[in-house]
Amino acid sequence: MMHTLLQTDLRFGVIYSDSATGTADVGCVGEVVKHEKLVDDRFFLICKGQERFRVNKLVRSKPYLVAEVNWLEDRPSANGEDDVEGLANEVESYMKDVIRLSNRLNGKPEKEATDLRRNLFPTPFSFFVGSTFEGAPREQQALLELEDTAMRLKREKETLRNTLNYLSAASAVKDVFPSSS
Repeated sequence: MMHTLLQTDLRFGVIYSDSATGTADVGCVGEVVKHEKLVDDRFFLICKGQERFRVNKLVRSKPYLVAEVNWLEDRPSANGEDDVEGLANEVESYMKDVIRLSNRLNGKPEKEATDLRRNLFPTPFSFFVGSTFEGAPREQQALLELEDTAMRLKREKETLRNTLNYLSAASAVKDVFPSSS
């Protein structure tokens, strides 16, 4: 696959699959931004996620999957009243608090997390936030499948709020029982 990829446009589909839930219908295009061939014919890749897709039909399964897809774009919010800019700012604030408290619990220096949004509009920011939920692939997949930025940001806000509550409790325990780190 890599040799074919390197001879074309360096883009490929990534789709979540596990033994419990099977293969997802929604995936993301990955673009190789840097690659290095290793001596044993493997590759070291740096990839960036691009647009999302939904699989319509599997065209081929060997030597790798090939599918017909529809491209997905976020629809306007269902009720049209959601302040996505405000939601994005709230999510950023929760992220900063989670980072600060997580660093404190892990004994890292407490430095202020600066502009996490990096001037991103709410939709790309919502995908960035989802990408930080490492270790929770099913949640990341659920976020990828949402086609409404406001709904995605609300779900991320709730996840970050729950994480912050957990970290706050852990921090309180650590303060009371310092030797139980």
